[in-house]
Amino acid sequence: MKNLFLLTLLCLLSTSLYAQNPGSPTRFTLQGRAVDTSAAPLPSSTVMLLSPKDSSMVNFTRATDKGAFTFKNLRPGTYLLKISFVGYIPFNQMVKTESNSVIDLGDLKMKPITKELFEVVVKTARAPLTIKGDTIEYNAASFKVPPGSTVEDLLRKLPGVQVDQDGNIRAQGQEVKKVTVDGKSFFGNDPKLATKNLQADAITKVQVYNDKTEQAKLTGVEDGKKEKTVNLELKEEFKKGGFGKITAGVGPASNDIAPRAEIKGNYNKFNSKQQFSLVGLGNNTNQQGISWNDYQDFRGSNSFNWNDNADFGFSSGNRFISFGDDEETLGIPVNGGSGRGFSNNAAGGANYNYDTKKTKLSTSYYYNQTRLELNSLRNRKNFLESGSFRTEENSNQINFNGNHRVSIRFEKQLDSLNTLVFLNNSRLGSGNSNVGTRQDLLRIASLTETLSTRNTTNNLSNTNQFGSANSLIYRLKFKKKGRSFAASATYQINTNDGDLALRARNEFFQATNINDQLRIIRQDQNTNSLRNEYRASLLYIEPFAKKFFWESFYNFSLRYDEVDRNVLNVGEVGGGTRNDSLSRYYKNNYTFNRLGSSIRYSYKGLNLSAGAAGQQFTLDGQYASDQTSRTFNTINRTFTTLIPNVSLNYDMKNNRYLYGGYDVNVRIPSSRDIQPIINNTNPLFINEGNPTLLPQLGHNMNAGFSYFNPASFTNLFVNLYGTYYVNQIVYSQSVDPQTLITTTRPENLQGGKNLGSYMSFGFPLKKTKATLNLNTQLNFGNNPTNINGIRNETNNENYTLGARLELTPTDWLTFYGNASIGRTNTRYSINSGQNQSIVNNTYNGDLTLKLPGGIYANTTMNYRVYQNDRFGFDQRIPIWNASVYRIVGKAKKAEIRLSGVDMLNRNLNVSQYAGQNYVQEERIQTLARYFMLSFTYNMRGVQAKMRRDGGY
Repeated sequence: MKNLFLLTLLCLLSTSLYAQNPGSPTRFTLQGRAVDTSAAPLPSSTVMLLSPKDSSMVNFTRATDKGAFTFKNLRPGTYLLKISFVGYIPFNQMVKTESNSVIDLGDLKMKPITKELFEVVVKTARAPLTIKGDTIEYNAASFKVPPGSTVEDLLRKLPGVQVDQDGNIRAQGQEVKKVTVDGKSFFGNDPKLATKNLQADAITKVQVYNDKTEQAKLTGVEDGKKEKTVNLELKEEFKKGGFGKITAGVGPASNDIAPRAEIKGNYNKFNSKQQFSLVGLGNNTNQQGISWNDYQDFRGSNSFNWNDNADFGFSSGNRFISFGDDEETLGIPVNGGSGRGFSNNAAGGANYNYDTKKTKLSTSYYYNQTRLELNSLRNRKNFLESGSFRTEENSNQINFNGNHRVSIRFEKQLDSLNTLVFLNNSRLGSGNSNVGTRQDLLRIASLTETLSTRNTTNNLSNTNQFGSANSLIYRLKFKKKGRSFAASATYQINTNDGDLALRARNEFFQATNINDQLRIIRQDQNTNSLRNEYRASLLYIEPFAKKFFWESFYNFSLRYDEVDRNVLNVGEVGGGTRNDSLSRYYKNNYTFNRLGSSIRYSYKGLNLSAGAAGQQFTLDGQYASDQTSRTFNTINRTFTTLIPNVSLNYDMKNNRYLYGGYDVNVRIPSSRDIQPIINNTNPLFINEGNPTLLPQLGHNMNAGFSYFNPASFTNLFVNLYGTYYVNQIVYSQSVDPQTLITTTRPENLQGGKNLGSYMSFGFPLKKTKATLNLNTQLNFGNNPTNINGIRNETNNENYTLGARLELTPTDWLTFYGNASIGRTNTRYSINSGQNQSIVNNTYNGDLTLKLPGGIYANTTMNYRVYQNDRFGFDQRIPIWNASVYRIVGKAKKAEIRLSGVDMLNRNLNVSQYAGQNYVQEERIQTLARYFMLSFTYNMRGVQAKMRRDGGY
């Protein structure tokens, strides 16, 4: 695969170089000058060469400041020359090959649009591509795709737009942040949501431009930040009515694997005011949750809601404070990819949106459940100051999770100046798990391994969870431009009740005392937790000079945590006694206040902001072994921090953009980390809290530059970033020298940093036919931790090189190939003899052909390489998928597809990772080769994609 990819690339480059050889006698140069009726130049006019047969684009460029343009190395033939300029009638002229090597058309005069000429302009064929400042508008009809193709396929045809194998979109070298339909968020702002279900023939225009942030739109104050945005303009006949599809597939059993089956469908109906959606799925093909494209249809215009952040500050929506890892998501789980292990899945829901100029309402209900079976092998090697030990682990688990989710969003524009928003997201879930694990700990000395400890554990658990977040946001725009006010209030509640039956057998083969050679643990653990949080925020922006704005904000949070954990040691015949060392009851009250202000300068593309905030965090907590205890231990801590913030955004015109900034973020220890609770779920790796933890501060800096040439469609993007930590929260380890039991405890260490960069460079090898994109990513990290009381510095160096080749030479063939070569060098200060290098390489190829008879064939190859020479790890996994499908019926609403997934039967989930003082590799058995015959019916025409990896 690797050699095939390189060979294809070299062949293409050779062809491209030959095509550009000016010495070729069959080529000619075409040049001219775009001017108005008075012979004044029309700078930056869009100039295109089209095929006279179907008006498809052959080449394009932009005129210079003097209106001049040149096309070199053109093949002999007949071309349609089209020139467009804002406010002028498009210019059209046929150009035929002559004997001259250079054809000079001279001054080409364009007429301004007048009222009398408006009808002529309407009748004039639209230009395939128009460039207006930093906006590029594509005429969808000029870029041919096969019948039934999706918007994603259309985007792949557009010059300057790249869509990778996962559906991520980059335009002009930058990631697309938002997608709109007819200027509205009908399909959310995630590119993968907005492009996978709409048909290409539903689109009349595609516009790519830099949009303002939602905060800038709200306040009227330019913050200098830009979001690369794609707008899809629908044809009139697609702007109303219902659409949807249903897919059903079945495949035979093979290799002791049960028959595969799946069914999924959605129905959507919307008009200018209302949207209604139904979605459902069921499968045993590892599609764990609703797919991105179905989620797009299901949630409609409220897939994502911008500017719903209820915490203000520094115009970024970042509170500069986080509470460890306690936060829980309440949203609908969206993945849709092939997960690990073997899973049976079911889901369904309904959504209703009401959208007018002054009132917007969205309500939804969604249920999903997954039964997941995981069989995994892990091999982990831990490094100590002197020596090391290895852990071999084999685990089998069956997990079930089911969740009900409800969401409400209501926005009311009271008048032209006042807006009110209410948000609710709630979840009710339950689950159970059965986990069986065997772990062998082997002591390594003098190149020999000796079995030291063996653990056999069986855990049965049940959980019930409830969560609800509610926010009310009020926004006021004053009549004075730039002056605005906002206020918000939030209430959030989370409960988590769980029961765990822990049964463990621990054998210590090197214990000298016979009584210490075997430890049996039989415990019933019950944990009930409650978290309430109240938040409020205020924001005021005042323009005090023509170019200056003053922004002030206040944040308040009051959080209450209560956890009651009871652990019973049970006997063989039942009954039990309380284990006071593992049982805990605690209450924590967190109070957070932040007051800040900043000054913003905005003029002619230059936007500079500087400010600071003072914030205070207070923890008032108490804990004991039981809530009935007479004596409680207390934790009373107050932390005061000054938070600076500086940002620079400079639109340098001519499609060049420079940005940079500095800020500080604060991470508050989580409740789990700050309480002295001992977690012995894995008896050989015990976790305990630390009530003396301090908040972690991170000093963040970033800078970047982007450039896009609209004439050549060459793009460059460079980003640099770095973080330095103060009082970093790390998880230090203490390893018992006899039993090798590891106890992990969070604590603060000074130092630690992370530096990195990302660069991408893209250019067309042949415009509209072939594009090459190169990228590189570097990351250097330093992470301190204590191992048996000795500070260990783990230094990681990550290097990644990538390339992507896109070939779309004709309507019947597309090829996408990419390679990613990654290497991680890890060095340990306490045991440099264990330094190592990890290789993670991925090679992908995706080929689609349109065959006679309306048949499509698609094949993909994914080749993954995992290597670690230090420990002799070498895993190579080729995954080959293929499908043949045909659109049937006069209305082209149905599709029959035969798919083969993992044709080589090699699928295996593999990962390798180098951590603080260890390296770990993991293998998980995962759904492998199967075949499926599926039928799809679509109300508006099946989406026959020119790139597909096994289904919709």
